[in-house]
Amino acid sequence: MRMLAVTRPVPRSLRDCELTHLQRVPVDVALARAQHAEYERALTSLGCEIVHVPAADELPDSVFVEDIAIVLDEIAVITRPGARSRRPETVDVAATLGAFRQLQFLSEPATLDGGDVLRLGRVLYVGLGTRTNAAGAQQLADFISPCGYEVREVPVDACLHLKSAVTEVAPGVVVINPEWVNGQMFPDHAIIEVDPSEPAAANVLRIGGTVVSPAAHPLTNARLSSAARVRTVDVSELAKAEGAVTCCCLLVTV
Repeated sequence: MRMLAVTRPVPRSLRDCELTHLQRVPVDVALARAQHAEYERALTSLGCEIVHVPAADELPDSVFVEDIAIVLDEIAVITRPGARSRRPETVDVAATLGAFRQLQFLSEPATLDGGDVLRLGRVLYVGLGTRTNAAGAQQLADFISPCGYEVREVPVDACLHLKSAVTEVAPGVVVINPEWVNGQMFPDHAIIEVDPSEPAAANVLRIGGTVVSPAAHPLTNARLSSAARVRTVDVSELAKAEGAVTCCCLLVTV
């Protein structure tokens, strides 16, 4: 079995990205591209094969491919992003994923960002907030329930996406910011809380027994090392665009 990491280049227009919870500050696009390249090298070192979606310099958030699809073993669901400016991103991502999965497509009135969907086993937790609505959660459930998956809704209002607040570290273990999401939503999982000084540290990307985590969160990374190997990357420029390590790829097994 091969693990593919579907990524998309950092666009020239990144500094014009959508922002919800952060103030706009200058973004060094050249540095963001260098950091993204290092991120891809980290994924390659963990056994992933990089598959590139064509660049889209006219789409400021297009590097954040996670929001555009939910990829399962059986199908891939192409989302309808909550930010209207992001909906054109779906065309090329769908064309790329169509080589590996049967596709389903969300439709109006659904909105759903992939960053709001956390898969833990056969359960997909869907964060309802500024980018994802109940119709999006319901359409997703309609597509995936025949494949044996369950959708559980989680309210999200203190951060951009559900996976800003909680992600999987290892089987049965999640890292969580308890100020942003209620840990009682995950009763079957052991919980590692972020260090309070690192509120954005709950977003990590699990690949096998390793988690890819931003280097900016050393205190939380030390906590994570009790449950998984930690591979740090510098994504400071992407973080200015409300991006994180899960945002920048779609993992596909083939």
